[in-house]
Amino acid sequence: MSNQRTPWDERYDTADFAYGREPNAFLAGKGGMIPTGDVLCLAEGEGRNAVFLAKLGHRVVAVDSSAVGLAKAARLAGDNGVRIETVTADLAEFALEPGRWDAIVSIFCHVPLPVRRALHHKVVEGLRPGGLFILEAYTPAQLALRTGGPPSEDMMMTLAGLREELAGLEFVEGREIERDVVEGRLHTGRGAVVQVVARKP
Repeated sequence: MSNQRTPWDERYDTADFAYGREPNAFLAGKGGMIPTGDVLCLAEGEGRNAVFLAKLGHRVVAVDSSAVGLAKAARLAGDNGVRIETVTADLAEFALEPGRWDAIVSIFCHVPLPVRRALHHKVVEGLRPGGLFILEAYTPAQLALRTGGPPSEDMMMTLAGLREELAGLEFVEGREIERDVVEGRLHTGRGAVVQVVARKP
């Protein structure tokens, strides 16, 4: 990694938390389904989801391209009396060890399509048998709502596309819905999202 600051470093270099301190609502509702063990959080930013999972007793690794965000994540963990491991890495280059994870969490992890396809292939390989993948992301319908998310459809997700990209997992839940997303100053308003819970056989 270079020492050059990224746009995400700039976004997170504030006193407040861009997406709040509380966990994503969809993830919070599924926390009880996650097998206790090793959990990887993709594009974890300032740590709100990782800290939630650590408080449930998981061993959590948070990966993100922003060292600034992850420094805040570590402080948030300390404030909550838990510990998380942080890894600063570009998800295009991040290696997921096969059969390593009891759960992998992807909350609004929007990367270019080729990167996402490769990443999701690594997710399938990276889960242990019985492991869960939990995802919430914006769909292309979000572009009209303008309440957060990436600027291009290429980085959005659909349920049909995710079923292809996550071939090898069994979908326990999968839906495209609109819901009120109130998560910090950058995600506030009506959101068009896809939600997935999938299990490695």
